[in-house]
Amino acid sequence: MLCRVERGNIFYDVIDEGLPLIILHSMGTDHRSMKAWLEPIFQNKKGYQRVYVDLPAHGYSEIDSSLKSTDDILSSVIEFIDIVFSDEEFALLGSSYGGYVAQGIVHSKREQVKKLALLAPAIHRKHRNVPKKVIIEKNETLLHAIDADTRAAFETLMIYQNEGNLKCFLEEVQPGRLLANRNFLTSNWREEGYFLSHEPFYDASRLQQEVLLILGKQDHICGYQDYGFLMDKFPHLTQVILDHAGHMLHIEQRRIVQQLVGDWLYLETVK
Repeated sequence: MLCRVERGNIFYDVIDEGLPLIILHSMGTDHRSMKAWLEPIFQNKKGYQRVYVDLPAHGYSEIDSSLKSTDDILSSVIEFIDIVFSDEEFALLGSSYGGYVAQGIVHSKREQVKKLALLAPAIHRKHRNVPKKVIIEKNETLLHAIDADTRAAFETLMIYQNEGNLKCFLEEVQPGRLLANRNFLTSNWREEGYFLSHEPFYDASRLQQEVLLILGKQDHICGYQDYGFLMDKFPHLTQVILDHAGHMLHIEQRRIVQQLVGDWLYLETVK
């Protein structure tokens, strides 16, 4: 489905009924990279309406020339939420850059966001404390068989460069890479407009959402050591740091991530 917003339109795919769970993917791909691993969690389970969103300039979402920054991307997503969900409560899950946008949504709509999950999220930090890049497994024969652009992305994102992970990458991540608006993504917006004008939650001392934060110990893109501020802001936050996991932890440690997200969705907190 398409939702017209001021700076273009937002594509979204809705599955089932229940509390809306708005799902935001990482930069450079589309909603299918999230749908592939999330949907198995809901097998034989009810209660959530999954709303898989293509961020502006990604997938089937289109932008016009007025969209220049993350402020504009956030504004478009919030406009979409206002149009489709009005003042309904919803849950929110974001991965990488989608996790940064999700933080902006919570900042603006904290009364509507019931719970939040962040997977290796980007944060409001220009200088990140990240570990040195490591490659734990590499299949050179496999990598020689794919084109240079795909190989570069796969090698950048994965610390386990094996057949199973490449299959997931080609089936789940690559289709969105082919649709991404590269004119925008390779423009100077990263230097001039990547960061939001204001750090999310700057005006809040405590927020009551139940939060799940999953980080990869070998994530050389976003790291795992700079997230204490989220603990300070969200007293009901569960943080998990996965060893043997890079930035694409939902591929490299899929079963554990699925278990953690499933518990966050369906286990009630004992108070």
